[in-house]
Amino acid sequence: MTTIVNTPVPATETNGGMGMIIGLIVLAAVFFIFFVYGLPAIRNIGSPQINIPSKIDLNINQQSK
Repeated sequence: MTTIVNTPVPATETNGGMGMIIGLIVLAAVFFIFFVYGLPAIRNIGSPQINIPSKIDLNINQQSK
């Protein structure tokens, strides 16, 4: 006589994919913060801002002793 053994499928706990949804939201937030703050900061690293006055006063006031 043949004996058939049916092993039960192991029980798994599923959370419905909430971890993946939360991960995608966090990833989107990181990309948003990088584009808003990171790219302008990287763009301004190579170009120093130099202010040159349009008019220079070369008059020297000498006081007599």
